[in-house]
Amino acid sequence: MDDQHFLESEWDYCLVLDACRYDVFSEVYDEYLDGTLEKRWSTGSSTPEWAYRTFTDEHDIAYFSGNPFINDLGIPLNELKWGASCDYEWSASDHISNVFDVWKTGWDDDLGTVPPDSLGDAFRNNPEAVERAERTVIHYMQPHAPYLSRGKGQKLKQIQKGIRKQEEAEQSDGEGGGTLSSLGDTIRPKVENTLEGSELAQKAGLWLELDPADLVKNGTREAALALYEENLRIALESVADLVEELDGRVVVTADHGEAFGEEGVWEHHIETHIPPLMEVPWLEVE
Repeated sequence: MDDQHFLESEWDYCLVLDACRYDVFSEVYDEYLDGTLEKRWSTGSSTPEWAYRTFTDEHDIAYFSGNPFINDLGIPLNELKWGASCDYEWSASDHISNVFDVWKTGWDDDLGTVPPDSLGDAFRNNPEAVERAERTVIHYMQPHAPYLSRGKGQKLKQIQKGIRKQEEAEQSDGEGGGTLSSLGDTIRPKVENTLEGSELAQKAGLWLELDPADLVKNGTREAALALYEENLRIALESVADLVEELDGRVVVTADHGEAFGEEGVWEHHIETHIPPLMEVPWLEVE
């Protein structure tokens, strides 16, 4: 299996599916897209790690980002107070020439995420930026939870709103709430790291995204996988529509995969290099 070689490979447009594991993609993609599929090994098991290890220089890319961790705010990942919990001193605006924060402009508060069509709309609304850039990346949030058919996503909503509040606080000269707020910002990453090491805590976080009746009937893995595949199919419908409009070499891939109990891991976590999180699709669209 090859490494992902994201930037070293030849493409004009790269459509990134967030948290898309290879095996599920391989079972359904040909209902929506034609092309040559490979299995590749990602550079990271989470978006912050993938971004940090992939975009290491200055890159002339128009990047339409549905993921809050890849943003134009200029706040390094290791200073984000919500969700990242990493030591990576990296920000997208230092490495990518033009980042479009679709995670803000295309956010749907009812769904608790950025629906796939918001990425396509942002791309279509910025033709001059696409024309100027050497390459274009369109980073969808799906099949990453929350699951669109549920329409009640909470986890990503907390991250998105937390990062926006941090942006507002920094723009107002750091008036963030005094000692209590600072203490919370110090403790939160430690709590998150502790919880990520607990399988029960990982499953509990996923339970928030599942239908309780389905969870009781089918168990965590089966219930989550069914919604995950549905999320992927919804994204692929949007991807297929956009691909028809693209003139150039098109690749569909993922930043990382998703775990459903393999080796005691659920969802995805930084520097957890197991196959379900590291094996990603690399589809060269025909």
